[in-house]
Amino acid sequence: MSSQLIPLIFFIFLVSYILTMTGNIFILTLYFCYESLQKPMYFFICNLSVLDIIFTNVIVPILLKGIIIQSNQISVTGCLAQGYFYFLVGTTQFFLLDAMCFDRYLAICQPLHYPAIMHRRTCAWLVAGAWMTSFVFILVPSILINKLSFCYKEINHFFCDVGPVVRNACTDTTSLQFLLFINSCSLFFSLVIAIISYTYILLAISKINSVEGRKRVFSTCSSHALVVTIFFGSCIFMYVKPVQYKGTDEYDKNVAILNTVVVPLINPYIYTLRNNVVKNIIKQGKQIACFV
Repeated sequence: MSSQLIPLIFFIFLVSYILTMTGNIFILTLYFCYESLQKPMYFFICNLSVLDIIFTNVIVPILLKGIIIQSNQISVTGCLAQGYFYFLVGTTQFFLLDAMCFDRYLAICQPLHYPAIMHRRTCAWLVAGAWMTSFVFILVPSILINKLSFCYKEINHFFCDVGPVVRNACTDTTSLQFLLFINSCSLFFSLVIAIISYTYILLAISKINSVEGRKRVFSTCSSHALVVTIFFGSCIFMYVKPVQYKGTDEYDKNVAILNTVVVPLINPYIYTLRNNVVKNIIKQGKQIACFV
């Protein structure tokens, strides 16, 4: 990296980090301060913001430190811990987005049953299930990676992603790579759930006679659909590769920027700038009456 570009790159990532944190904290503040947002959809958005905050703080501060000191050295223990939390939170986001798809499906396709099904207990169980499923999902790969012997003390990456870590291993990783590939392919099952949900949603919207009604219903799920598309697309592009794929460190780093910096940055602004309820709250400038 050219020394002349270091201040500019650091500034760009720092601003991205600040905007990401600001956007997600803003969503959390709105949720706890406005009773009109105490609904399942916003509960899930709030939890997605929490995941984005954790996800960003696992990666970006260490990235900023590495840019300043021109070194990304991290201990093996620290590296494995960072990688574990990265995939724990990232996988939880997949399952949470599926829960949000289910919520939108019920709200639009089964509106009479929606209040009875999507009460607070159901929402809490869906979020807890996303965390628990993610923990189980990455447990075995994490144990196998922890048992590897590594050739070098450093990896050519700005965080401990699984690709560079596995390529740094001195022991055979064929079985581990196959397991990781199987886990990556499971992203498609999560994507199928989203596609099926939105297929039914679009069919339901097409049956609405009023143009204004169609626009109003579509606006309630368009933001989530956009986030699902960006998040699933970036992760599939980054992780669903053949077992024989070797890749390059520079390619992995460039793609990882999209997944670790850009996606968490745009998520909160999609939900706020494209959400009519949130926009009305901002426009009206109501007095905040937090009850937490």
